[in-house]
Amino acid sequence: MDILKISEDYAKNLLKDKLSSVYTYHNLDHTIQVVEKIKILAKEENINPEDTENLLLAGWFHDLGYVDNVDNHEEESRKIATDFLKQHQFPEERIAKIGALILATDKFYKPTNQLEEVIKDADLYHLASDDYFRICENLRQEIKEVHHQKFSKQQWSEINIVFFSKHQFYTKYAKENWQPIKEKNVDRILSDIKNMKEEKKKKNAEDSDKALLNKKKLEKMDSPERGIETMFRVTLNNHTQLSQIADSKANILLSVNAVIISVALSTLIPKLDAPSNSHLIIPTFIMIMSSVACIILAIMSTRPKVSSGTFTRKEIEEKKVNLLFFGNFYKMPMEEYLWAMKEMMSDRQYLYDTMIKDLYYLGIVLNRKYKLLRLTYTVFTIGILASVVAFMVAFRNVTM
Repeated sequence: MDILKISEDYAKNLLKDKLSSVYTYHNLDHTIQVVEKIKILAKEENINPEDTENLLLAGWFHDLGYVDNVDNHEEESRKIATDFLKQHQFPEERIAKIGALILATDKFYKPTNQLEEVIKDADLYHLASDDYFRICENLRQEIKEVHHQKFSKQQWSEINIVFFSKHQFYTKYAKENWQPIKEKNVDRILSDIKNMKEEKKKKNAEDSDKALLNKKKLEKMDSPERGIETMFRVTLNNHTQLSQIADSKANILLSVNAVIISVALSTLIPKLDAPSNSHLIIPTFIMIMSSVACIILAIMSTRPKVSSGTFTRKEIEEKKVNLLFFGNFYKMPMEEYLWAMKEMMSDRQYLYDTMIKDLYYLGIVLNRKYKLLRLTYTVFTIGILASVVAFMVAFRNVTM
């Protein structure tokens, strides 16, 4: 009895006939690819025939659980494999080993032996595939249809960068042959993210220019009072745009430093226990601490400040409250706020003074944001340079 051939036919027929078409990634094509890569890795890693057969059987069964249970498909796949192999009088001991290999394909599971490393690398081979971007798009569509989670291209790229930073190949063959292709895919994703952000920034700038042009035309056509109102709108829009740009820059720094810390935690720090890597401790510490400092400063630059949210009638009568800022009225009853707004609108001088104050305080907030942002970029630059120099000195001392 050729158990491999029987299992292959069973898995192919089940995935063809029973698996929903919404599974554009976890389907027969993926299963066949995993089995093919298991064959390559088993040969290169000198796996014995029995263990190779166990790996191939696990490969054919590892995603069959998607037919019935998307939330816990590894466990469901193990049950399907166990029932099928028992029906064909397969040894109980080997069935248990195959079940453990299937459970090892969970994306959060860390392999504990060579066989688990083989199936883990085979299951995630697509990260190093030349066809990665088509396969990855299929996964995005599957998540959209199955889990009802929709991601823009930029969001999806950023999610994948985080996943790449946490992933590693385990077998020697995968590290030597697949890792370089994986790194090329990472570089392309980072390039795509940069291009998308630049296009978005360019579009925002074009929209802002059009808005400013339209406002200037209105200013020429309308009365002096209309011109004053236009001036307020344009200035407020400029303040808002500058605030958004500052927040965007802060978010970029947050993302970049988060990636640096993630890579350091997953790649460098686990290796520092080894005496041979002790020279990397100081450079790694400098790099991580500078990234942490950048994250703290970036958070401080975007941290909102809200006032008490209340005012008194006396303050309105004395024209001391800026009713255009939500932080001064969000706790007030609707009736009080309506009365205060009518009082302000009936007094033209009070109205204009309030608008001027609103612009002034927005300017103060922008000044704080950009000072912190400038400091953040300075810390980031110095931290990167210091880290590079520290690594160079460390490696130089080791080689001497």
